[in-house]
Amino acid sequence: MKKNLIIIFFTIIFCSSASADKLLKNGFINDNMNYAGLQEVNDPQNTIILIYNHGQDKHDAPLKDCSWKNNLRNSVSLLGKKIKEKQIMVYNFCTNNLAGDDYTRLWKKKKFKPPYKGKPKLEKRLDANLELIDKFVKMGVPNKQIILTGHSCGGWMTMMLIARYPNKVGGGISYMPACYGKISKDFKVKKLGIEKALEKFIKQEGSGPADMRQSQINEIKQSNNLPILVFTHPRDPFGGLLSDWVEEISGIKRIIISEDDKVDGKSCYRIGTNNGKQWKEKIKNYHYINWADCFQYYNPVILEYIASRME
Repeated sequence: MKKNLIIIFFTIIFCSSASADKLLKNGFINDNMNYAGLQEVNDPQNTIILIYNHGQDKHDAPLKDCSWKNNLRNSVSLLGKKIKEKQIMVYNFCTNNLAGDDYTRLWKKKKFKPPYKGKPKLEKRLDANLELIDKFVKMGVPNKQIILTGHSCGGWMTMMLIARYPNKVGGGISYMPACYGKISKDFKVKKLGIEKALEKFIKQEGSGPADMRQSQINEIKQSNNLPILVFTHPRDPFGGLLSDWVEEISGIKRIIISEDDKVDGKSCYRIGTNNGKQWKEKIKNYHYINWADCFQYYNPVILEYIASRME
């Protein structure tokens, strides 16, 4: 009995600490990467809102998690900055609880037989962003002062939404856009080339995910002008060597971060907390380099981009 009580006690402590390191709901974020005490927009005409969209695991399935606080560290570094007398606010948008209507079939490899029945998770996340944007506009925030941002699948969705609804927001920032697994690494794009690597992807995962990915790329590429800032890294295991297609689209400004774990000659470290303890580790997975301390080197570029979208 005593042993069980001890186990329960430490389980509660662990879960409480872990939860304290995560952002599990929607809301404006303060400079401590916690939820701001004031969740309203007091001066909408002089406010710029950056909506942050997280990535997603398990592809089309629902998840309970949203974002770790350290994921927003660099977005929060822009908090309070003023552009043409308009102040930046950062909004963390959690949509991982959504599930695709046909998610139980989609990632069962060769067993999936198109068409997809219903609406995929990514489309539901896109719809949720449209509703959030409309909510901010009703508060009085001009559309052009809303900047959609996202990492990984959130960055992929950012490009989809703006390609489809170009006047809904002022612009978008896409960090490491990818939404269909570690294609660049797992299917050896560097060794085999894109065409053969994608053939292996289809053979292993089935035509469903591959067709969905390509149809989304085709839709994005149809845009006549897509004023989005896109960050990629060639050693990103997800989309790294598969990202050149974005340069075919007018309006996109692509920044290739580096060839290794350094930016401007400085090593990149992720910094955060876990179970209440601070930690620091050198970047190992380049998909997350935009969460590293070195990435703030690009803040002037990001601010310049946002300013250009206010004109």
